[in-house]
Amino acid sequence: MRATKPVWAVLIALGVMIVQTAAGPLLVMLLAGGRDGPLIRILAALSVTLVSVPLVYAVRRFLHRQSWSGVGLTWSWAAVPQALAGLAAGVAAVALPAALAVALGVTSWAEWPQRGGALLSNLPVVLAAIVLAQAFPEELVWRGHLYDTLSGRLSTAAVVATVSVGFGALHIISQSPADTLAERLLYVLMATALGFACAMARLRGGAVWMAVGVHTGLHIGLRLAATADTHYGVQLLLMTAGLTLAGVLIGRPFRRSGTGPEPVPAARPEPATGEGR
Repeated sequence: MRATKPVWAVLIALGVMIVQTAAGPLLVMLLAGGRDGPLIRILAALSVTLVSVPLVYAVRRFLHRQSWSGVGLTWSWAAVPQALAGLAAGVAAVALPAALAVALGVTSWAEWPQRGGALLSNLPVVLAAIVLAQAFPEELVWRGHLYDTLSGRLSTAAVVATVSVGFGALHIISQSPADTLAERLLYVLMATALGFACAMARLRGGAVWMAVGVHTGLHIGLRLAATADTHYGVQLLLMTAGLTLAGVLIGRPFRRSGTGPEPVPAARPEPATGEGR
C-alpha cells in the first residue's frame, strides 16, 4: 500500500504531529478567552492527546489498513517499571551533561526557583502537561505508529534511523534558545539523539512506555538542571552525546544480533532408542 511506503509514512507522521500539536491547544485557548492558569494548561495539554489518539487511529484504520495493536500501547505490569527506567535514563541523559557543562565553565546554573523550585512546587501539573502535551502523543506517533509501520518494510536499524532523523528534523521549527542557524541545526541534532534514545527504548521494551519515560525524563531533567543559555551550542553537543549514550546503553542487549533479543535455542530432540515406541 502506497501510504505505508517509508517516504509517505514519514510525511503522514509529520502531518499528524503538526495537527495534533496545533489543533487541540488552539481550541482550548479560544474557549478560555485568553485566560491562563493550571487548569487551562492541563486542558491544553490533554487536548493534544485527545486529538492524537483518534487521529493516529484514523490514519492506521483508513490509510494504512493496520491494526491498532501495532502502536505498542499494550498494557502489562512491566509498563510501570519500564516507564520509570526510561524516566531515570532521560533525566540522567540531560542532567549529567548540564553538570559537566557547568564544571567546564561553559555555562552556569540557573537560579533554584527557575529550575528545581518551580518544578517541585507544581510537580503534578508540570508532569501531566509534559506527558499529555509532548511525551505521550509524540511517542504514539513516532515510536508507536511510525515505528510499527516501517518495521514491515525496513530493517530494524533503518527503522530506528528513520524515526530518529524524521523526529529530529521536525524540531527545526521548535521554540528554543537557539538564535543562530548553527545552533538550530545543533538543536535538530539533539532532538535526533532524543529520537534515537526513545527508539532504542521501544526496541528494548517492545512497547511505547519506556520511550514515553525517556521523553518525559528529558523535560524533567531540563527543568531540574536548568542552566544559563551561554554557549548554548556547546551545551547542545553535550546533551546530544548524553542522549546518544543513553540510547546505546538502553539498546545494549540487542547489539549482538542487531535485530532484537538473542533467540532461545530450540531444544534438541532426544535420539530414538526404540524403547516404548
